[in-house]
Amino acid sequence: MSDTSAEARTPLPVLLERRVRSDRTVSFVVPADWMQGRTTFGGLIAALAVQAMRDVEGKEWPLRALQASFIGPVGGPTSVEVTLLRKGRNVRQVQATLRSGGEVAAVVLAAFGQGRATIVEKHLPAQPPAENKLEGLIDIPFVPGMGPNFLQHLVYRWAGGEPPWVGRQSWHSKFFCRPRDPGVDQELVTILVADMPPSPVLSAFDRFVPASSVSWELEFVPGEVKDANGFYRIDTDVVSAVEGYVNQRSTLWSPDGSLVALGYQVVGVYG
Repeated sequence: MSDTSAEARTPLPVLLERRVRSDRTVSFVVPADWMQGRTTFGGLIAALAVQAMRDVEGKEWPLRALQASFIGPVGGPTSVEVTLLRKGRNVRQVQATLRSGGEVAAVVLAAFGQGRATIVEKHLPAQPPAENKLEGLIDIPFVPGMGPNFLQHLVYRWAGGEPPWVGRQSWHSKFFCRPRDPGVDQELVTILVADMPPSPVLSAFDRFVPASSVSWELEFVPGEVKDANGFYRIDTDVVSAVEGYVNQRSTLWSPDGSLVALGYQVVGVYG
């Protein structure tokens, strides 16, 4: 099984420890091992934005939703400017503007909300069974040059649908995924692993074809995860695919099988 050494990687806890805050701006240096083609892995971009929001606006309110627009390449020195758009009694709206190379590279909006008293009964779906059990699957090795660099920071197992670039059309996928390095806040782990799976439509190609996220929305179901460094399950379904753009939705389940997030994404496919 091929893998890069720990010395060749910058684990996320280390990357976060090196951040520098100046008033409402938090600066990071994103190394090449977190790249996905010409830019940084979208899950990391969103995680850095949320970390900066937490640094500036505090950690007491649960994160309820985020929307990310990926505008240009992110890499190397990256600054995140945090703007409080509105603070109400129960909901706080915050914007993070990421700049890389002197240009605006991404904008992330987040809604933080306190719990409310309600007569609505608690309602959460049960996790449906997967085609393949976690215990019967193997970790997919990271092979340099055969996949995006950021994958070396994640441990993942393919559990359903067709793999990318096999020349067989598939409209859904299932993956189990966890961070390779422990010590990251549950909130950031959720964001990170939720964006790991490639679009299911890539299975239709019999060769490597690039794809990139145009926009991404993630809605959170707050709750304590017993093992934040265990394997999450991400189920992704394609809703539509027209003119090189794919609309897809995903469901993220915690290692103990509870619902933790719902995702909606627009993906551009270059082929």
